[in-house]
Amino acid sequence: MIITQTPFRLSFAGGGTDLEAFYKHDFGAVFSVTLNHHIYVTVHRRFEDNFRVSYSKTEFSNTVSEIPHELVRESMLSAGINQPLEVTTIADVPAGTGLGSSSTLTVGLLNAFRAVGGSVSSCDKLAELACSIEIDTLGNPIGKQDQYAAAFGGMNYMRFNSDGTVRVDRIPCEREVIKHIESHSLMVYTDQQRSASKILEKQTQGTVDKLAVLTEMRDMAGEMKNIVSSGANMQDFGRLLDDGWRLKRSLGFGITNGLIDDWYEAAKKAGAIGGKLLGAGGGGFLYFIAPPERHERIVAALGNPKTLPVSFDSQGSRVVFISD
Repeated sequence: MIITQTPFRLSFAGGGTDLEAFYKHDFGAVFSVTLNHHIYVTVHRRFEDNFRVSYSKTEFSNTVSEIPHELVRESMLSAGINQPLEVTTIADVPAGTGLGSSSTLTVGLLNAFRAVGGSVSSCDKLAELACSIEIDTLGNPIGKQDQYAAAFGGMNYMRFNSDGTVRVDRIPCEREVIKHIESHSLMVYTDQQRSASKILEKQTQGTVDKLAVLTEMRDMAGEMKNIVSSGANMQDFGRLLDDGWRLKRSLGFGITNGLIDDWYEAAKKAGAIGGKLLGAGGGGFLYFIAPPERHERIVAALGNPKTLPVSFDSQGSRVVFISD
């Protein structure tokens, strides 16, 4: 049996510039961190001569190519798996909530299946393979930030070059700085799930018309990196988040809706310095920077929605259990 643990990500700035439609014109950049919330993939050899895949439902298949779950199927094919396996996936948070769930799952699956075959996978290799599966093989209109965040873990400034290569720069932070950001972070659940692919497809089609706005959003990733590197002034950090969210809203593409806009403004009035909707848009989690003493007041102003505790994970996808 093999179990992998792979973190979800929280993207602070630059989202959308990791799409090829943008970075083929100029480089893209994203500043993000991984969370202490994960997807777990369990892989076990089966006695029966078939494959069993269990997630929100359970599927049986006689061959790898017949597996309905496309991420499981393509990850197995990529790893050269042909022996009967039982695969189970469990996540700390629901899919479609803006935390990069599909790419996090793909990285975790690849790490597990390659471990079955005896391969030790580098962060770069896991991210490259995950991008190849999701973007090239399956044709999903998504970017590359989620795969690299899940594979590398930690707080990173990622640069997406016009030739398709990606550079990941780990941001060195004192533990006190991390704790400072964590204590000011608040995540609330809108109770709305959505398909990121539909929004990103619209964004890909409209990128050329929005290059100026997206370039400004990309540059904010560098500004935010500098704020954190110099001690993480939360007033500056929050204001930059706020500026970035207002730019992102201006893109259109179904990124926001009436509920999200109302909640955002209510949170600002209750003491949030700034924030954003995580992920491509349309639902999921709202993230705010606010003084810790204002968190309870903000949640009450939004009608006491579910919240997700915020702490950061410094590691990417890893094998946490292995046995014969």
